[in-house]
Amino acid sequence: MKLLLDQNISHKLVNKLSKVYPNSKHVYELNLHTASDIEVWNYARNSKFTIVTQDSDFNDFGIILGYPPKVIWLRTGNTTTGNVERILKENKDLIRSFGKDKKTGVLYLL
Repeated sequence: MKLLLDQNISHKLVNKLSKVYPNSKHVYELNLHTASDIEVWNYARNSKFTIVTQDSDFNDFGIILGYPPKVIWLRTGNTTTGNVERILKENKDLIRSFGKDKKTGVLYLL
């Protein structure tokens, strides 16, 4: 599963997560850092990424537009990059199962 990290997630995580989530990208790498959320959504859908965000807007798009792309919504509030890394690594099995689940479009992680 390849992740697309939203602008509210540190770009440094792409390298730190590369063994667990190969081919993942950050919106900055794809020149999407100034794009609207709907443009990021469409890019993720067309390129088969799962969006990782702390932004509720992507959850709203899923409700309105349906999935894909799938969304991992980090409901952590302000937290460290290290904590986000830990959450994504510790939940790798859950995230992989979520990626295969045809009925679920958003995964909430605390």
